[in-house]
Amino acid sequence: APVPQVGTNLTDLRLPGKVIVRELGGCMGPIWPSYYSECRALVFVVDASNPTQVSSSCIQLLSVLSAAPLASVPVLVLFNKIDLPCYMSLVEMKSLFRMQDIVSCATQPITMLETSARDGTGLADVLLWLRTALKDPC
Repeated sequence: APVPQVGTNLTDLRLPGKVIVRELGGCMGPIWPSYYSECRALVFVVDASNPTQVSSSCIQLLSVLSAAPLASVPVLVLFNKIDLPCYMSLVEMKSLFRMQDIVSCATQPITMLETSARDGTGLADVLLWLRTALKDPC
């Protein structure tokens, strides 16, 4: 079974230019603000198979969206683990997160997608979103 991210990881992507992706686990939330000034696009991943974490994930998302340095940074909310039989659908997740209210109040553009990191479902859409959000990566 996949293990939640508890540290920080760096990954390089070519989209076609080089983009550095910094992955910060949910338990690292208190230090997230120290990385906001470097952020050109934000991917916020939610475990769609874990209903017990919905409220804490929503609070973390609201905190990120209200941070001044991220006021105009495009945000992609990924509802991950849709390959598991107990996952909540995009419609259910949008409802639980009250995404319509969040999107209407947010200053930044927000996109939502379903993904499976395990089997790659939605990966092409994520890469397309990154290319579009970053426009001309260095």
